This record gives sequence, structure tokens and C-alpha cells, in this order.
Amino acid sequence: MSKILAVIPARYASQRFPGKPLAKIGSRPMVQWVYEAASKCDLFSQVVVATDSVKIADCVREFGGKVEMTSSEHPSGTDRVAEVAQRYPEVSAIANVQGDQPFVTPEMLSELIQPYLNGENPDMTTLACPLDEKTGYSDPNVVKVLCDRHNRALYFSRSPIPYYRHPGKAPVGHHLGLYAFRRDFLAKYAQLKPTPLEHCEGLEQLRVLEHGYSIRVCQTAKAVIEVNTPEDLDLAQKLVAND
Repeated sequence: MSKILAVIPARYASQRFPGKPLAKIGSRPMVQWVYEAASKCDLFSQVVVATDSVKIADCVREFGGKVEMTSSEHPSGTDRVAEVAQRYPEVSAIANVQGDQPFVTPEMLSELIQPYLNGENPDMTTLACPLDEKTGYSDPNVVKVLCDRHNRALYFSRSPIPYYRHPGKAPVGHHLGLYAFRRDFLAKYAQLKPTPLEHCEGLEQLRVLEHGYSIRVCQTAKAVIEVNTPEDLDLAQKLVAND
């Protein structure tokens, strides 16, 4: 069976929300929520947090998690994941479990990595769920993904896509920011230069498509709340309080 590593990139110096991984949801810091969710997915051979912050590393060790220190020069979480992956030559695929998804489920993570377990070995996988066209179609914070007939991404956009000149059912989904990579492709991805559409949309995954590689889009039932701002954190805390 393929060995798959889960890496949680956690940066302290976020521009929009400094110290975000250590923000408390209920009684636990957010990074602990993500770590415990990933650890419940028994398809991973190991789960590690990748960070350049001593504060985050100390926090992870305190709750019994495994942590890897990385360079502070990385421009993205994926670059941080790629550095850690080099230290685990025995794994065949690596999941990037975003540290701002405290409510990610083991089921979602299983769906993300299923192609690798099936021996299909795509360059990269990601997740999408059904798009709520009434609320999400025009919302720039909801990323849309269009797929071909083989569940490969054609394009990701914050804009309303496709344009419905004629009524119909389009292969558009609500993209969720979870990714997994075949080991050799992750190393290659870290060397790809940024691209124009990636810059325009502010969507890092477009770099893969613009360089001619493919992304398999796996399906899950529904979205979970991401914590990108203090307002998102307030909502997450209310959800936990009402649980």
C-alpha cells in the first residue's frame, strides 16, 4: 500500500491574521484541531506540522504532535510542504492539509488521496463539492472549478463561471483548498515559476495548469468553514460553542 504523508503548513506571520494557527477555537488552538482531524484519517502513514515559528513548534509538541522546522523564506505553504517532503523519501504521495481548516474531516482527506491508493498516481489532486449557485456563483470568495469529462480541472476562478448563454447543467464545483501531490511532482511544482493567471486570480493552483500539468478533482459532500480572518474565527468559535 502507498505511504502517504500529511503535512500541515503553519505560518505565524500571516499578513491578514498574525498568529492564526495558535488562535483558540474552544479550548484548543486551531493547529491542534487540524492535526487531530488529519490524525484520525488512518490512511496517512504520518502527520506532521511544518513551520518556521518556534511558538507554533512549541505548541504542537505540547499537545503531542510531530513538527518539522522549515525555512522562513518560503513564499507559500506548498513550498514549505515540499521542503518537508524531501525528508521522507519513503512516501509516494504528500497531502497539503491547510492549517486554516479546523473542521476538515477524515472523510474529506480520504477522498483527496483516494486516487493514489487506487494506484492512479495523478500529478496532483484537490477537492470540490457541489456549488450553491444562489450564494456561491457570484461570490469572489468562493472559488469555482470547471472540470473535463475525466474529472480533471480545466480552470479555477473567483469569477462566475461558466457564463450561461444557454440554460443547462455545467460541470462546475465549489473548490476547497486541500491538495495532494505525487512525490516527484511536488518537487517539480516547487520549481515552477509563477504565472499570469495565477497572479490575476490570486489562485496558486492555476500555476499547475498554466505550465501544462493536470489536477484531478475529487468530490466531497460539502464545504467546511475556513478561518482566514478574525471574523471567520468568531464564526468558528460560535459553531463550537453551539455544538
